[in-house]
Amino acid sequence: MLWSLFKILVFVAIIGLLALGGHFLMQTSGGVQITVAGTEFTLGPLQSVITLGVLVFAVWLFFKLLSLLVATLKFLNGDETALSRYFDRSREQRGYQALADGLMALASGEGRAAMTKANKAEKLLNKPDLTNLLVAQAAEMTGDTKKAADTYKKLVTNNATRFVGVRGIMKQKLAEGDDETARKLAEKALAIKPRHEETQDVLLNLQTKAQDWAGARSTLTSKLKAGYLPRDVFKRRDAVLALSEAKVILDEDASLEQQEHAIEANRLSPDLVPAAAMAARAYIAKGKPRLATKILKKAWEAQPHPDLAHAFAEIAPDETPDQRIKRFTALTRIHPENMETRLILAELNIVAEDFPEARRALGDVVEKQGDARAYTLMAAIERGEGASDAVVQGWLAKALNAPRGPQWVCTNCHDIQPEWGPVCLNCGSFDTLIWQTPQTPEIASATGVHMLPLIVGALEDQSEEPEVVEPAEEEDVVEVTADAVEVAEEAEAQKQA
Repeated sequence: MLWSLFKILVFVAIIGLLALGGHFLMQTSGGVQITVAGTEFTLGPLQSVITLGVLVFAVWLFFKLLSLLVATLKFLNGDETALSRYFDRSREQRGYQALADGLMALASGEGRAAMTKANKAEKLLNKPDLTNLLVAQAAEMTGDTKKAADTYKKLVTNNATRFVGVRGIMKQKLAEGDDETARKLAEKALAIKPRHEETQDVLLNLQTKAQDWAGARSTLTSKLKAGYLPRDVFKRRDAVLALSEAKVILDEDASLEQQEHAIEANRLSPDLVPAAAMAARAYIAKGKPRLATKILKKAWEAQPHPDLAHAFAEIAPDETPDQRIKRFTALTRIHPENMETRLILAELNIVAEDFPEARRALGDVVEKQGDARAYTLMAAIERGEGASDAVVQGWLAKALNAPRGPQWVCTNCHDIQPEWGPVCLNCGSFDTLIWQTPQTPEIASATGVHMLPLIVGALEDQSEEPEVVEPAEEEDVVEVTADAVEVAEEAEAQKQA
């Protein structure tokens, strides 16, 4: 308000001064005389001042017009002038507007509109690092993969956009199923931007698919250093990768280095069942049963598992059934109420022909958590105690139709795997297999290979020492297992028919 009043007062003052000056000039005598071509012009004081002002304005206008003419000539000649800069700014504004419209169309899923705007922005703007990216993404949206690939290659030639170009080609190769080329491109992209999380994840996934365990461990370490992975998760996954390097530890020609990988995997994650089993077998091969026992006990404390029991049995393969039961106390006294512990005890007592004790070991497992393995054990117990064939066949029929119990299940796709592996065989995800009962339990298979693992193993061991088990009773137990397989095969044949 005060500023507006001040401006009004200043304006009035200027008008007043001009009027006062005009009045003074009109009252003043004299003037200016100008003679042009014999004609004399006499100007009064006020007229002289006005003529001077008009003359100054005319001179100023003349120079302006002259500079405009010079600028026009330079513009036509291709030189940079204010006029050329004006048109450049106008062109740039229209280019950025086309770029913005293209991005909006791309976000809206309008591929053709985005391509049109991208081409317009490409013509108006001389900035390929901006327009090429829009062109490539618009081409991908419209299905023009060739144009997208060509544009990504242009981006690769520019240092500022090389990462974007490599990443774009990498994604195209992934979509085409060319994992080998995609893995090499991911390595190049990660070399440009070592802390890029998405590229780290893609490279890790591709390395695990290609079984490049050493490279995968290096990528995993990069994720840890970048702060994208908690240390406990890193230790678990690093253990899985170390275990994968040692997966041939069970082979007779397994090298010392592979044994060390298994031991390292167990050190990194003691509760990883496959790592504990492999590390135990590595120590057994080195003649260190105490260390093998220590590893298996620690893993059993975390989670009782059949693989741990098998490895524990391998520590002393030539022991008698009674000796085995006594030695297995080191495991069975840990989590005695666990279902796996009770099943192992039942199997061991069946081999030792102590069928009442085997029944006591099972307890209420059959009623509360009955699965194929538990029912098959009950069939063996009934046969061992002299029950009729009808009773035995009844338990075998239940085993045939019962769920298999805990298995290796992928947490990503919920697929059931026959054995543990670092990568899911169905969806290819890394470190997603856990030992649990499936949400949709699988019915016992017709092969019967999952039934009575310790019993069958023990019978094979005892076949070389016939004095440990009476032949007649051994045949009974074998007959139970054979009956289970036979009944299962018959049912499977009926289903196929």
